[in-house]
Amino acid sequence: MKRYKVLFLLTLVFILALSLCSCGNDDVEAKKNYPTKTLNVYNWGEYISDEEDSEYGLFDVNSGFEDYFNENLADVYGCYIKVNYSTYATNEDMFAKITNSAVAYDIVIPSDYMIQKMLSTTNGSGEPLLLKLDFSKLTNYANISDDFKNLYYDPTNEYSVPYTYGMLGIIYNAEFVDQEDIDKQSWGLLWDEQYKGKILQFNNPRDAFASAMYKNNWDINSKDPTVWTNALDELKLQKPLLQGYVNDEIFNKMKGASAYIAPYFAGDFLTMAAENEDLNFYYPKEGTNYFVDAMCIPSTSKNPDLAHEYINYMISVEAATANALYIGYASPNKAVTESAHYQSMLSANYDTEYVSAWEILYGKTKEEANINYSYNPAYMNYYSDESVDIQSVVNSRWEELKTENSTEMWVHVTSIAIVVGVLSYASYDIYIKKKRSRDYRMRDKAKKNS
Repeated sequence: MKRYKVLFLLTLVFILALSLCSCGNDDVEAKKNYPTKTLNVYNWGEYISDEEDSEYGLFDVNSGFEDYFNENLADVYGCYIKVNYSTYATNEDMFAKITNSAVAYDIVIPSDYMIQKMLSTTNGSGEPLLLKLDFSKLTNYANISDDFKNLYYDPTNEYSVPYTYGMLGIIYNAEFVDQEDIDKQSWGLLWDEQYKGKILQFNNPRDAFASAMYKNNWDINSKDPTVWTNALDELKLQKPLLQGYVNDEIFNKMKGASAYIAPYFAGDFLTMAAENEDLNFYYPKEGTNYFVDAMCIPSTSKNPDLAHEYINYMISVEAATANALYIGYASPNKAVTESAHYQSMLSANYDTEYVSAWEILYGKTKEEANINYSYNPAYMNYYSDESVDIQSVVNSRWEELKTENSTEMWVHVTSIAIVVGVLSYASYDIYIKKKRSRDYRMRDKAKKNS
């Protein structure tokens, strides 16, 4: 009898266990049945941490967000999430894609002046291209320093959350550039004829024109087309000295020392210098552009709530620190800059015998960067002032610069060689045909005489 009781109890336990397992499986199945939504993120190239290095605090931030969301927020939103991450080379490329693409992006990270343009441009519904943010969903927003709130491009602080900031400067290879030229600390180094063929220039009008205008202390916010024509003339003088116009190509060219001098962003310089210790950097004495890149939600976003979660994750101390260390740009996130870990890792990653990463990123205020401009931000009204269509003025002059003498010498040489070859072949063909015709006539004549 006891044996039957024992068997009965074991059977009950087994059934109960199966029941619990079944319930557990049902829960798992319920979660697995959540749909997966795609979050379309559009960012600059090389502008987010995508490496795993726990010692330095680096990790793949997009994968980290997916894991965080799917583990903690899937039940809240009733979905899993997958980040579809794509990149662009310039603000202008991004703007064209946003306004013309069939893809509805959920997050974009434009520069300050482009945010201003997007807020002054309306979509088919008559609304700005950017969505107002719900800051009640951004619980980490307190991490953003007050110095980066209510800036000129978003004065009511409703449409953007700062991502990084920085300044333009001159990168040079100390092994090949004379010290006396370096000591001048000027934009003029980009026009120095002794470095012909070893100088690079931005492949976008905004920053290329900026170098010419800063060099001559011209108002970079000028609405006078003549000023832009003068800047065009400066760039035309520079063009024969250039190895080329570049964007992301600058990394390999400067790291590999195929070019010696280039204007570029301080954060990117640190990345290059970490792989070539002959590279150094200065902020030109004439002043420079101080910029902010910020996260925004396009008004066409199909997942604005999920986009808010992405932004909130990006300004968490873990994600923001990983991005700041990986990208090398200055962070507007005080939870990052006040972190001893960040400071020590920044030094370990980027300091060299000649370079202090902290000094380069945080050693100048925006007022010091624009010393001759009383801090009028570069291109403050570049697109938003409708009294003068300065965008068309700049674009037309840029097109003129790029197309002038755009056919390289090798193209001319190749063309000439092809023409000579064709003519030679044609002449040879005519000669052969005439020779054969003469031979045939002589043969026919010999046959007739015989």
